[in-house]
Amino acid sequence: MKIRSLALASLFAVPAAMYAQSATSVIGYTPGTGFAAGFTNAATALGAPSSGGAITPFAPAFSKSQLVSIGAGGSLTLQFANPILNDPSNPYGLDFIIFGNTFFATTGGNANGSLGGNNTGSTRVEVSLDDINWFTLNPALAPTVDGIFPTDGTGNPYQPVDPSLTAGSFTGQNLAGVRSLYAGSAGGTGFDIGWAQDGDGDSINLASVDYIRIDVLSGKSEIDAVTAVPEPATAALALLGASVFFIRRKI
Repeated sequence: MKIRSLALASLFAVPAAMYAQSATSVIGYTPGTGFAAGFTNAATALGAPSSGGAITPFAPAFSKSQLVSIGAGGSLTLQFANPILNDPSNPYGLDFIIFGNTFFATTGGNANGSLGGNNTGSTRVEVSLDDINWFTLNPALAPTVDGIFPTDGTGNPYQPVDPSLTAGSFTGQNLAGVRSLYAGSAGGTGFDIGWAQDGDGDSINLASVDYIRIDVLSGKSEIDAVTAVPEPATAALALLGASVFFIRRKI
């Protein structure tokens, strides 16, 4: 009897766009006041965040080809080719992630509990289904854009970090320790569409959104990318598709 192996991965593979996506179009960009000079190519916010071993939570993206800067009074509006679903079953209930160029400050090579490069001012994140009706994510719940968590270029940019962690949670950690707490994530700041409110501050139940707007109210924020968190069931199917199955048969 002879064993023949047949790889069926291609038969089960799920297109990447179905379970992992990033912003695909720039709808509007206003740099505002106090933005980083020269960092005004809004298209750098499209696609996945900067990756590779050179990008770590201690050494973030820094070039004009990686980041766009937004100063006070400025904004960046991005569109996704496929809707971002409001799915409470996503990890930590988060639906999308915004990546900046914050980094963990170090002492003796280990994180010392503080951040560098982060926006110490305030930001606002808005979402829309049609680019006409916009809803603000509850500012009491939405974190500051270009804050925690610094990007790790070797992690998964579609998987959020545990939002209960703080900069202090990483005190004394080296790179391996930070990655352990990230649990495979590439970092970034996670947001929940379920935080959406109307102009009166009342909660709005949105099933999905296609547009995200980042407003910088004070300070400045650098943006590397915005990604959608995939539905767990679809991601699991994708992992199944990526597996290689073997069929044995007699010759």
